[in-house]
Amino acid sequence: MIRFDDQRTIWVMETKTAAYAIGLCESGTINHIYFGEKLPYLSDYPNASIEAKYPYTLGSELSAEEFMGWSKAKFTEPCLKATFADHVRDVVLEYCSWSMTADTLTIVLKDQHYPLSVLVTYKLYEEFDIIERSATIVNESEQCVALEAVLSGSTYVPKHQNYRLGYLTGKWVGETQFDQMMLTTTKVVLESRRGTTSHFANPFYTLDPNGQATEKSGEVYFGALAFSGNWKITLEKDRLGLVKISAGVNDFDFSWDLKPHSNFTTPSFYIGYSNAGFGEASRNLHRLQRQHLLPAPARGELRKVLYNSWDATYFDFDEDLQAKLAVEAASIGVELFVIDDGWFGKRMNDKAGLGDWYVNPEKFPRGLNGLIEKVNALGMDFGLWVEPEMVNPDSDLYRAHPNWVYHFPTRLRTEIRNQLILNLAREDVREYIVGFMDELLSKHPIKFIKWDMNRNFSEPGNPEAPISEQREVWVRHALGVYEIVTKLKERHPKVLFQSCSGGGGRVDLGIIQYFDQVWTSDNTDAYDRLRIQEGFSFAYCAKIMEAWVSDEVHPLNQRKLSLKYRFHSAMMGNLGIGDNLLKWSDTEKEEARELVELYKNIRPIVQHGDQYRLLSPRNNELSATMYVNRSKDEAVVFIFLRSNSFASTLPKLRLDGLEDHALYLIEGEQQPISGKALKQVGIKLNLIGDFDSTVIRINRVG
Repeated sequence: MIRFDDQRTIWVMETKTAAYAIGLCESGTINHIYFGEKLPYLSDYPNASIEAKYPYTLGSELSAEEFMGWSKAKFTEPCLKATFADHVRDVVLEYCSWSMTADTLTIVLKDQHYPLSVLVTYKLYEEFDIIERSATIVNESEQCVALEAVLSGSTYVPKHQNYRLGYLTGKWVGETQFDQMMLTTTKVVLESRRGTTSHFANPFYTLDPNGQATEKSGEVYFGALAFSGNWKITLEKDRLGLVKISAGVNDFDFSWDLKPHSNFTTPSFYIGYSNAGFGEASRNLHRLQRQHLLPAPARGELRKVLYNSWDATYFDFDEDLQAKLAVEAASIGVELFVIDDGWFGKRMNDKAGLGDWYVNPEKFPRGLNGLIEKVNALGMDFGLWVEPEMVNPDSDLYRAHPNWVYHFPTRLRTEIRNQLILNLAREDVREYIVGFMDELLSKHPIKFIKWDMNRNFSEPGNPEAPISEQREVWVRHALGVYEIVTKLKERHPKVLFQSCSGGGGRVDLGIIQYFDQVWTSDNTDAYDRLRIQEGFSFAYCAKIMEAWVSDEVHPLNQRKLSLKYRFHSAMMGNLGIGDNLLKWSDTEKEEARELVELYKNIRPIVQHGDQYRLLSPRNNELSATMYVNRSKDEAVVFIFLRSNSFASTLPKLRLDGLEDHALYLIEGEQQPISGKALKQVGIKLNLIGDFDSTVIRINRVG
């Protein structure tokens, strides 16, 4: 609900349990006035005002503008920095008007002198206590305006408190790990300058007052940015009490030539509030993704059990070998068979062939359809790996179009993984990608595309574009990916798309509005994955998270884990298998068959249910995660033991998410027990030794 107090010119946006309020300040700006628990009366919310004046800054630090232009004596992070045609570098934004619908508020700001407007938009997701922020910059003049920084907006948390910052950090094979630190009295920047979301940081944060929130209790303010290129989130805390969070496109090496009578719309910035700890904050984000953000055609469909043959074959394969793997995959219950890199062009290794998207005649003399027919006859769908944004210098495409890659004319073109990046700021390059992908999907009954992007940017030049547009590539590339996949989904609505970027290098709320799921990490070690998957769950739902069962002795860590443990770890998202099935014994295949069947039975709970982090793998020998369906009549708990020593008895595990007065039956037990008892008393665990695991099913019986 959006409420307007016309006497004080304040707007209050109320969700299920929270409220976010803004108002017209005496300075003519729209200022933040409240964020927290919903209050009983409209009169409870404060006025918009400059709370104090500091003699050396004219009070700008304590003027909490929702969308601040860089002008006057303002020294915190601006949302808009621009240069006008007369070279004035000063944006003085003042309130102009407002409008609203049932769930959306739009505030119009105008520059004091120039014909430039900003439409600041707030969209409410009341059920989830989340608000979507964005801004549209409109050039109403006859001359270009150079945008040098344009963020999605600023938000604030209550002053005069200490805050603990939570964020996702990592690296290749170690993505999305949740870290925390007390927010210092300075400016903290979370960002990517790599051209993708990145492995090293993710556009998501949490803030909890005094570091006191837990999974189940306490206030948590959180935010996530929906953008898959260079992004930035800044958190500013000063000694005057201000805590300001701003997010949007990274202004590093960025500019945008805003043409006359055109506009620029920022990525969406989602902010939320929970008074029930980190767990409820995450579940609200998960619900938003499952019900609103994921692509609509397949939003409600369960994801299939997948087999990917990459680890079994690498580049050295042919149709016969893939067919043998397909037979084994079908025998254990796999529903989707995917071949990875190496099927196209002269692709015998990673040094050649990228960009030449025709079927390799040596590996597939009859084309792909021969293998696809065999896969379909086994009762499985067929999927394929592509890397459309990339090209090898040793390729027919590059020899024909060497100017199609990002480059500076006077510099060498840095190769990473023997490849360069195609310039998606160019329309002809985007048309080429749409063309070959459309032909590929039209000629073959493909149901799944693994879309990879295996390197970050270097030499981000676009030599054939005007000088004023050179630094637009960081945004245009991400928008180009969105545009291409949108066109392909319109033409092939039954094909699922997975985002991969050398593992989890492109995971954010932007990419999941176009891709149906993501590849979480190239690290498939089942124990390492517990940390990666836990961090992932702070921001992203299990439905989009693909996880594989891989080698018994993992090549990354040389850690030996049982088949059961590996399956249990991978079953906490979209179950995939990547091991060489031709090496499995009959006993392993039978065990895998039973585990795949178990997953199929519980996947509606895992993929569509609410997730509860019961025990973290970060600081416990024992870790546990629980999923509960929406009606709270079914649940499943995944439990992992790192090591048990000194004949210690494991503590009982307290559950969560169940109805207090309902009766539940624990799998393997005879006596029903109430949901409240399961929360307060818990269940006994029978794990022992090193790297043991179990899955426990729970059903409501009364």
